[in-house]
Amino acid sequence: MFGLGFQELMIVGIVAVLLFGKRLPEVAKSLGQSYAQFRKGLNDLQSSINYTDTYTGSHSNSSKRSSYDDYDDYDEPTAPKFEPPPSEPKDESAPTGDISRPVSEK
Repeated sequence: MFGLGFQELMIVGIVAVLLFGKRLPEVAKSLGQSYAQFRKGLNDLQSSINYTDTYTGSHSNSSKRSSYDDYDDYDEPTAPKFEPPPSEPKDESAPTGDISRPVSEK
C-alpha cells in the first residue's frame, strides 16, 4: 500500500493516535467521505468529456484522416563504416619478441 512496509504503517498509526486521540474515528470517516466526493467529482468530469472524438477523428467536418501506417517517419540509423587503421610499415631495426626482457645493446 503506497510502497509502505509494516513498520512505516505502524509509525503512521501511532502518530495518528497521538494527534487525534479519541477523535480518530471521526477524522477517518471525514477523510473517507472527502475522498469519495473527490472521486465522484473526478468521474463526473471524465464522463462529461468525450474522448472518442480525439482518437477516432470523427469531428464535425468529417474529413478523411490518414492513419499512422501511411507515414514512414522511421529513419534508418546511420553510422560511419568501420575502417581499421592503416597498418604501419614494419621497422627492421625495432626489437621483436618478448617485451618483458630488456633488449641488450650491441
